[in-house]
Amino acid sequence: MGQAAQAGQYARIVLKMNALTDDALMRALVRAGQQGARIDLIVRGACMLRAQVPGATDNIRVRSIIGRFLEHTRVFYFGAGEQEDLFLSSADWMNRNMLRRVELAWPVTDPQLRQRIIDECLTAYLLDEQGAWQLRPDGSYAPPAHPLDGVGAQSALMARYGQPSKTPGKKRK
Repeated sequence: MGQAAQAGQYARIVLKMNALTDDALMRALVRAGQQGARIDLIVRGACMLRAQVPGATDNIRVRSIIGRFLEHTRVFYFGAGEQEDLFLSSADWMNRNMLRRVELAWPVTDPQLRQRIIDECLTAYLLDEQGAWQLRPDGSYAPPAHPLDGVGAQSALMARYGQPSKTPGKKRK
């Protein structure tokens, strides 16, 4: 990641999880950001990585989306130069999950499924300004300074998938 960023190539990390508390992984993210990678973290709950600290984590943005549903989606996107990787996982990036549990992460290789996951689980949440809270350098959260008009990510997903299917057939009595 760092080599691509330093060479002026595309270097992007987008991670969606419920918690980020693992020291080694946070240090790796800080290094990647300091080398020029643009990093967006969508962390619903605990996040110990301070974002937007001048001179330290300038390239890292952390947001939490609070909505109707308690989500457990864990999606990890890494782009470096021409290489793009997308993973789904059972684990949040917490020390206990990395050292004391058996957790899984698997690549998503089907192009259509990859794009659907990127659109619904990452891009929609990066653009959501209705339920979003931005992590500030002092560790507090605040709503976006200039909220956009539009539909929140969870509302958009409910609208997309919430319509009951109408199956032709007999009517119930």
